[in-house]
Amino acid sequence: MQSLSFTPGRAFLSVNSPIVPWTVVFEDEGIAGYFYACDRSQEKHEHSILDAMLIYNVAALAKSDAELNRPEPQRIASVEWSRDGLQAVLYLDGTAQALYDFEARAGYCRMNFPNFLEEQGDTWRKSTHAWSEAAIQQFEAALYA
Repeated sequence: MQSLSFTPGRAFLSVNSPIVPWTVVFEDEGIAGYFYACDRSQEKHEHSILDAMLIYNVAALAKSDAELNRPEPQRIASVEWSRDGLQAVLYLDGTAQALYDFEARAGYCRMNFPNFLEEQGDTWRKSTHAWSEAAIQQFEAALYA
């Protein structure tokens, strides 16, 4: 598992799968945090991103912290790959937020956003990113089996 301690508004964590060519990236450039599925065999950057999922809005995190009377906290982002290198989970502060399944070519996240109409030739499911408790339970069970 690879981890990063960060303050919302600026973060970058890129973690390669144990098998080529898959990579996942968690990135927060100030407005929002996103989780990307990437194919690092693609030479052009715009072709390397297979899918993107919204993890949080920075303003919403700050508002939630203020309502709870907490100072702006350090967060911990962690990525764990499955043993076969085909699934990756993003954890924030120890809670699973998103899962990419490179074999099924699908992503699942708690925000279920963004979603797009399927286009001809799409190889990745983008019409839904609905959270799947079954998928995360299966991932974690296989990890600790």
